[in-house]
Amino acid sequence: MKFAFHATMCPAEQYLPLCQAAEAAGFDTFTFPDSICYPEKGSDCYPYNSDGTREFLDGVPFIEPFIAIPYLAAQTEKIRFSTSVVKLAIRQPSIVAKQLSSLAMMIGDRFDFGVGISPWPEDFEATQIAWEKRGKRMDEMMEIINGLLTGEYFEYKGEIFDLASIKLTPTPDFHVPLLVGGHAKPALRRAARLGDGWIAAGGKIDEYKTMIDTINEFRKEYGRDHLPFQIQAMSHDSFSVDGLMQLHAIGVTEVIIAFRDVYGKEADDKSVEEKTQMINWYADNMIKPFREQVA
Repeated sequence: MKFAFHATMCPAEQYLPLCQAAEAAGFDTFTFPDSICYPEKGSDCYPYNSDGTREFLDGVPFIEPFIAIPYLAAQTEKIRFSTSVVKLAIRQPSIVAKQLSSLAMMIGDRFDFGVGISPWPEDFEATQIAWEKRGKRMDEMMEIINGLLTGEYFEYKGEIFDLASIKLTPTPDFHVPLLVGGHAKPALRRAARLGDGWIAAGGKIDEYKTMIDTINEFRKEYGRDHLPFQIQAMSHDSFSVDGLMQLHAIGVTEVIIAFRDVYGKEADDKSVEEKTQMINWYADNMIKPFREQVA
């Protein structure tokens, strides 16, 4: 099982030293959230925190992952990067495919592309994309991105998109994994049918096991259960070695570690030095003992 560090929308100047500290401590991955804007007025809903509100995100700094990741990759050696998750459905598939192929060519096989839809209608309004049929749009986008990243001529005719035969150059000689975020059954089905993995934003071990079992049933249904599949999860249970062993036992392949409740109201007031101490504490007290037990 691997370990990803989530910097939880930290100040921009902290990303590089925290990424370097995570790599030095033995973390496998540095993961990024995504948001393009915060609407002044709009529907007040967010599915992943306890009260369903999103006020906690007002003023929180988000750096565009496709900008930040190559910057960090150039100043690190082996740590991987992922997104948890990019709001794919509010973007344009051919442009995203070009960004992915360019990123892969520049940093090598060091990136897992976590994707989701977005729970906010205002995101779709801001990007001038229809809110209706967003799930279908997401499905077709994943199919188009995978098709274009083959490096061959690719055309697509779907309900949302009609793409003439085109080819991207250059493209990597390895597959960029697409991991699907979300807890609702359509997201689990999408991960099983179109994804290379699933990302869970928060939950308990028994809840995760139920969702993982559901995904595995869907993968068998689609004849994809023989393919590699990642399961990334953020969980309070990851702060004990016993909890890590239980997550490993139910099929989690990577845990996402954050030292601040990203869905709560806790202020991000710690220095880089304090955060580095926490990174090193986790590596010494959780990662190393876990790896010793499963070795």
